[in-house]
Amino acid sequence: MSLTPLKSLDDLRKLQEETYQGIKLRLSGTPLEESIPLYHILVCSGTGCTSSRSQQVRARLEEEMRKRRLGERVKVFKTGCFGFCKLGPILLVHPDRTFYIHVQPEDVDEILDEHIGQGRVVERLLYHSPRTGQLQRTMDEIDFFRKQLRIALRNCGVINPEDITEYIALDGYRALGEILTRRTPPQEIIAEVKKSGLRGRGGAGFPTGLKWEYAAGFPGKDKYVLCNADEGDPGAFMDRSILEGDPHSVLEAMIIAGYCIGARQGYVYVRAEYPIAVQRLEIAIDQARQLGLLGENILGSGFSFHLDIRLGAGAFVCGEETALIQSVMGMRGEPRPRPPFPAEVGLWEKPTLNNNVETFANIPVILRRGGGWYAGIGTPDSKGTKVFALAGQIVNTGLIEVPMGITLREIIYDIGGGIPEGRAFKAVQTGGPSGGSIPAAHLDTRIDFKSLAEIGSMMGSGGLIVMDETDCMVDIARFYLEFTQDESCGKCVPCRVGTKRLLEILERITAGKGEMEDLQLLEDLCHDIKDASLCGLGQTAPNPVLSTLEYFRHEYIAHIQEKRCPAGVCHGLLRVVISDEKCIACGICARICPVNAISGERKKPPYHIHQDICIKCGACITKCPVGAIYKR
Repeated sequence: MSLTPLKSLDDLRKLQEETYQGIKLRLSGTPLEESIPLYHILVCSGTGCTSSRSQQVRARLEEEMRKRRLGERVKVFKTGCFGFCKLGPILLVHPDRTFYIHVQPEDVDEILDEHIGQGRVVERLLYHSPRTGQLQRTMDEIDFFRKQLRIALRNCGVINPEDITEYIALDGYRALGEILTRRTPPQEIIAEVKKSGLRGRGGAGFPTGLKWEYAAGFPGKDKYVLCNADEGDPGAFMDRSILEGDPHSVLEAMIIAGYCIGARQGYVYVRAEYPIAVQRLEIAIDQARQLGLLGENILGSGFSFHLDIRLGAGAFVCGEETALIQSVMGMRGEPRPRPPFPAEVGLWEKPTLNNNVETFANIPVILRRGGGWYAGIGTPDSKGTKVFALAGQIVNTGLIEVPMGITLREIIYDIGGGIPEGRAFKAVQTGGPSGGSIPAAHLDTRIDFKSLAEIGSMMGSGGLIVMDETDCMVDIARFYLEFTQDESCGKCVPCRVGTKRLLEILERITAGKGEMEDLQLLEDLCHDIKDASLCGLGQTAPNPVLSTLEYFRHEYIAHIQEKRCPAGVCHGLLRVVISDEKCIACGICARICPVNAISGERKKPPYHIHQDICIKCGACITKCPVGAIYKR
């Protein structure tokens, strides 16, 4: 893409007006004039849909359009993630906003013949609501989207993330242009961010405007702006999706932040495991440079700002800002004591402002619409919206953005569609490895920083994992401890050794070798680790243990006293048994058992499983013709 540098705010506005004509179809539902293509087909090109062949669908669409000479009537575009990841590949057809799911390359002919050629919707590719049983054609009709409010995700699924002009068409870089042209005092901008009530979305929830104010207040010729895109929580993909679907919202915010604190250089620290996000960041930075929105003398204002990418190697601890700073500088990613905070001593011992991707993505729209507008959304303690990665035992998995103050029940049942196969809800883990497991009794808890902390969990960066009756809460605690213990940098003893001891106790309990004294030892050790660890990883690592001990202690007791896993998950406590009443003594189980653990005589039920030999492979359960064999 060849781009002509913009010299002023007027140039930016002119480009916005010109480009807006081309995408008005997606926003208004009607073409502006006859020269505008009649249909825009948006192909989800996020990681989820790409992995399920969405780019093959796009290639087939473009090939068939050339053959049919549809170029004047139809345009095909890449977009970022729509959020409904379970249903990919996803196509959205404008102007009628038809939402097609599970589209494969072989479906392209039918879409072009029926929808484009005849104006008839291809019903078999529409979403079928499990709640109402009805076909739902548009995003507005689909339950998953109804209660969402997309601010950070406002452009994901709307624009082509690899075309800067489409971002500009939707007011992109307007806030930056007006700030630089009017030479708005940095303190006025910071005051507006403070007025919005925006808090950091990376986990700690520190007031964003206050952080900007601190960084601006420290003197120094060299300062830095840092974007934390090192998203390490299991099951989390919020930041990745924003970078894949709307990278310029982050770039614009970082440039504005640089102007506010007096920085000329910024870095985006992103996981190397996010190749699509990295590629789109590189494209976005290159296009912004070509247009003169990055580099020297931006829009003729005299302000200069440069931006580069640094790749992380997947260390969870580098999500902690001081460890991240060490890694950006090419050193081992280890945290250091605070104070001094990075706003005073950060990159190369210079003042550094660090926010995460989602936090930055909110900034341009806050500055365009006003801090008061944003503060009007959410709760008194927690303003605006929050992006969550909804996963686990839930019908509708995917990425959602909801207003603060919505309840867990609304997210799980109204947006998420409830628990699959009619199973019972057991718990939801918020905050990833740093959060806690919330039981059914707290489903009506409102999602905000204060409410989640009061019930032993936390907002975190936005992972939201749902668990049902088939999940063992002791094993869940063990899983998270295994993760944090493995990811500990090892710098401080409480975290390095303490998490190892916690994990050993949990492994004993899940293997059926625990003692009741272990429960008190777990609690004491958890509090010691929280109090003495150097950084947030160690300080929050015990949370999954403490929350499961509080709400699911009965499961720990069952593992210890009854030597039984109520959910039938912990392998060391499982027993495969044959029902005396159902067994027909056919002998199939004995014939297929790989270790000869089953004995009996044909036609003389029941057969018997020798527990000291059984390896619990489940082969006999699968082959039993009458369902007489089960795990307990």
